[in-house]
Amino acid sequence: MSSFDPILPGEPDEPAAESTSAPVDFVVDLTAHEMLRRTHALAALGPDWDPVAALRGEEEAYDLLYSGLDAEQQRIYDELLAAGVLPRRGGGDAAA
Repeated sequence: MSSFDPILPGEPDEPAAESTSAPVDFVVDLTAHEMLRRTHALAALGPDWDPVAALRGEEEAYDLLYSGLDAEQQRIYDELLAAGVLPRRGGGDAAA
């Protein structure tokens, strides 16, 4: 052996032969854990959580975000819509 690849104490002089054992399937079923996670998430939201109201609030927030755009901002908004970066909303124009 060269000085760049020395044999360490306790190692055999020749490299070990390749392992011939077959691969072992390793499967983890996370279904039960996912159901528990969802249960805890819904419990944390509480009984007063209204998903329809939450989505309505998000829509209102997007309407405010894209409202009152000046000409340059409207141009960029339209380019982003055309490129598919932003989803088309309502009539396709930002709210005035």
